[in-house]
Amino acid sequence: MHNGTLLAAIDLGSNSFRLEIGRYQSGHIERIEYIKETVRQGSGLDENKVLSQAAMQRGWECLARFAERLHGFKKQQVRAVATQTLREASNRDEFLNNAQAILGFAIEVVSGHEEARLIYQGVSRLLPQSDEKRLVVDIGGRSTEMIIGQGYQASKMESYRLGSVAWSTKYFPKGQFSAASFKTAEVAAKAVLDQALDRFPTSEWTVAYGSSGTVGAVAEALAANGWASGVVTRSGLDWLVEKLIKAGSADQLRLEGVREDRRPVIGGGVSVLRAIFDLFDIQQMVPAQGALRHGALYDLIDRETDGGDVRERTVRWLCARFSVDDAQGQRVSAVATALFSQIAAADAQNERYSQKLAWAARLHEIGTHISHDRSYHHGAYILDNVDAPGFSFPELHRMSQLVLGQRGKLKKLEASLSDELFAKQLMCLRLAVLLCHARQIPEHESVRLSYKAGGFKLSTNPGWSRRYPQSAWLIGEEVLVWQKSAWKFGADLR
Repeated sequence: MHNGTLLAAIDLGSNSFRLEIGRYQSGHIERIEYIKETVRQGSGLDENKVLSQAAMQRGWECLARFAERLHGFKKQQVRAVATQTLREASNRDEFLNNAQAILGFAIEVVSGHEEARLIYQGVSRLLPQSDEKRLVVDIGGRSTEMIIGQGYQASKMESYRLGSVAWSTKYFPKGQFSAASFKTAEVAAKAVLDQALDRFPTSEWTVAYGSSGTVGAVAEALAANGWASGVVTRSGLDWLVEKLIKAGSADQLRLEGVREDRRPVIGGGVSVLRAIFDLFDIQQMVPAQGALRHGALYDLIDRETDGGDVRERTVRWLCARFSVDDAQGQRVSAVATALFSQIAAADAQNERYSQKLAWAARLHEIGTHISHDRSYHHGAYILDNVDAPGFSFPELHRMSQLVLGQRGKLKKLEASLSDELFAKQLMCLRLAVLLCHARQIPEHESVRLSYKAGGFKLSTNPGWSRRYPQSAWLIGEEVLVWQKSAWKFGADLR
């Protein structure tokens, strides 16, 4: 990546949407601009996990303003990440389809583990280099992430379903504060986080850091009222709770250092934070400057660095974990991407789709770890449900659908096949799987695939079908399969 390149990250959080723009300079990112808007989308999620029209509209209007600021940015310069609210929302596709059209860039709904990984990456990049063992806590609007790490490397990551918006809505209705409501909220938080005690034992970390909204807001409030700056202490937290109870409600709260946009959710955030202090016997927590959006920015750099893309490391890890025949995966990948290059223009978008096709090809036998019978169904299930660092839910689902469709009838993929790029990827993967049926690299240089007006055509040099009769027969069977789909496929085998 060239010095001076502008990069942007968007964090679509449950409470706020944030835009961070930075300039790449010799491996580091210098902040150019930071915009935060309190959208409070998480409060628009009802008991049936349906996001209200009003909440979606607030999000769309915010993203329209972000889009104006990002005019002229290229796709590889921007990463937009959505978290817990859109993980939960049953109508998230309705929001995302319009949101992506407004923003002009793809929005990735990431898993809790991926959110935690990005948070730690952002926190660690903005801390001084140290060998200290860190516990990082990020209390968001509807989820709380906990990570143990050292240096730039996270070793344990979890995401729990509690946060400032969710707890404020549930335990502080209408913004009312009382000693009883705080006690109930803290007990409920401890019940959710109790399992975290075994996962993040105090023996494995020495310093606790708090990332993002809640911890930062508490630290600001304490510092503005005479407490030590740059740290949240147990005694300071207790003092703040007393002030909230004395105020009686968020509307009546008049406390120096508490911003107006933070007041409606401060009760829920503070109750979760105090529960964490109690459970882990934390005496003080240091507010961290880094957050998810910074991790997303550094991820953009890694993706442009040879060997730096965490998704590549994840694919290798999945291959090892599920005992995939790596040699066969590499063969299928090589043939599939070679065919794809014949029917896809050589541009940045198709290069990204070619890479995802290559990953799907390398993982196409992942389901055999469970059973060879219907292994492609097992493989699709694994990819749809595994925690895969670096990948978003849509990326994993697309790969799962490719793995599911590598053989057999196409009716199971009817919805996905309406996407031309997916149809091209699937055609190339299916052909690569059958051409590599002998588990050797096939003679595929003389196999030519073309695409025009909704149809595919495969042709070979004279004598090819005579030299490879099994492959020729399999291709003939493949032609019959595609006849039952909306796509045409013909073969001229010589």
